[in-house]
Amino acid sequence: MTSVTIYTDGACSGNPGPGGYGVLLQAGQHTKELSEGYRKTTNNRMELMALIKGLELLNRPCVVTLFSDSKYVVDTVEKGWAKAWKSRGWIKADKQPAVNADLWDRALKALEKHRVTIRWVKGHASNAGNNRCDELAVAATRSPGLLVDEGYERAKAKPASLL
Repeated sequence: MTSVTIYTDGACSGNPGPGGYGVLLQAGQHTKELSEGYRKTTNNRMELMALIKGLELLNRPCVVTLFSDSKYVVDTVEKGWAKAWKSRGWIKADKQPAVNADLWDRALKALEKHRVTIRWVKGHASNAGNNRCDELAVAATRSPGLLVDEGYERAKAKPASLL
């Protein structure tokens, strides 16, 4: 299996507000950068989208070391929370609906295809890969033609009694 290193980061100007993600993939001598911006979203959704997009870019099963500065992403995967939420129909242990279930479902599917080790890194510190992803994510929040985060906007359009 090919070994791949993925760095990820998400950004949001306001929270919610315009957001973006940045991904840096490294496999041997090859590197690839990826980023996209959304007109209205949250930082957590962009952190999670970075993980998803990085893994979905791989066209065959790989051994992946993924670096993220998001405790939300790292803990939810490493502590098995997302799998537990899914097993309960996207309900958390406190009986409240899981936030970002649309993206967590997609993330779990992407994670299943690879052997992934997730490592937390301190954001805005000395990790060059994380810093590059931060630059990409922030730039994406300001890019022309921001995309619609349909999962976020659909959830916010529901009456409060359904959230």
